[in-house]
Amino acid sequence: MQEIKQSVLTIEQPGKLTMSGVASVDSFSESSIVLTVQGKRVTISGSRLKVLSFSEGSGNFAASGEVHSVRYGAKGSFGKLFRT
Repeated sequence: MQEIKQSVLTIEQPGKLTMSGVASVDSFSESSIVLTVQGKRVTISGSRLKVLSFSEGSGNFAASGEVHSVRYGAKGSFGKLFRT
């Protein structure tokens, strides 16, 4: 039986983002961070983004900056989860 891991995304003010269940940080810049979560791509778009920490063992990830949108999965899936 395959274990299903939970992933939780939290965005706090002013400009802190945390996420659990992250398998890898694939790329990052001041305007975009790309993660892999449960085999799916998560793209965080914004400005002044900075990776604060990532633990491959625990899957905990933290970043700061102004988050404009979060996209989960490939085209045709959930798409943008929110937009400010």
